[in-house]
Amino acid sequence: MPPPLHNLIEPAGLIRHFQSFPPQDFSSFSLDGAPAFSTRFDLLTTMEPAARRTLKWVPIPRPDTCFIGTTVSEYALLSGSTPPETLVNDLMGSMLPRFSFLIIKDLPTEATLVGEEAFAYSQALAEVCRQRGFVLLEGQELAYVPIDFTSVDEFLSRRSRTRRKNLRRKLKSVSRLTIETILTGDARFQDEGFLAELYALYMNVYLQSEIHFDLMTAPFFRAVLQDAAINGLLFAYRLDGELIGYNLCFRENGMLLDKYVGFVYPQARETNLYAVSWFHNLEHALANGLRCYVAGWTDPEVKRELGACFTHTRHAVYVRNPILRALLMPFRRLFETGYR
Repeated sequence: MPPPLHNLIEPAGLIRHFQSFPPQDFSSFSLDGAPAFSTRFDLLTTMEPAARRTLKWVPIPRPDTCFIGTTVSEYALLSGSTPPETLVNDLMGSMLPRFSFLIIKDLPTEATLVGEEAFAYSQALAEVCRQRGFVLLEGQELAYVPIDFTSVDEFLSRRSRTRRKNLRRKLKSVSRLTIETILTGDARFQDEGFLAELYALYMNVYLQSEIHFDLMTAPFFRAVLQDAAINGLLFAYRLDGELIGYNLCFRENGMLLDKYVGFVYPQARETNLYAVSWFHNLEHALANGLRCYVAGWTDPEVKRELGACFTHTRHAVYVRNPILRALLMPFRRLFETGYR
């Protein structure tokens, strides 16, 4: 049995599926029990959209990069049996000869979701990284909603009058939809046609996104959806019998973790499916006695409008080439947006 991982709030099975079926053009491995992956990293990925569009015609190198973490976990997953000094020494000794960049991604900046012990370990690791020459960069905002209300009406009452009116207008669309909950491991996920349809909806969302970092593969989704032990729920939304969207969520550690969505356009927009699914998730968390809904990293402004709270992460970045390291330092703020 491997030692428990600090910062793990997802089902452990989700991490295993990531390691077995990493995103396209990624390689997965582990170091001292910490999940990791490598890829040729587009440095523009982390920049603000406006700056990225300005520089998109500039030939930017794509260095071979080692990431400690995964793209299916909200935080870097770190072995509790390895002291921070040992982990950093092992990383620098084994990874820097092979990779131009070394990044420990998504270290928590507060204990809100990970707990005090994991937070203390992550803080100690960040300090060791700083002492060893890593640059600490601010990451994205992780959206979450504490389930500290007794009804959706109470949650809505905390919004401004204008926002409350706008949200109630959008939620009228739910009357046009049929919503079904399908647990992972269900026999329907043995149907290759259904799996292909779900993956096509995921690709619809991926292709319209401004940030393209991790493209999850069809075998990854098949493994996850067919895993009955992973505590997954697929909320399927149908309009006139047609599947127009879904949320793939997981229940773990008293939280509902929103991981993947798939939409059909323009039907999803016309039915305000983003807002409808948000409130459906809140209702599910409330009905099942969960303490928190974790809504992910993307679209922070939209999630702020929907009533989310936010917590941040930091990334510890080491650039092997000292000349490039010196050149990048004055521009570090351009890269402080994250990897999703």
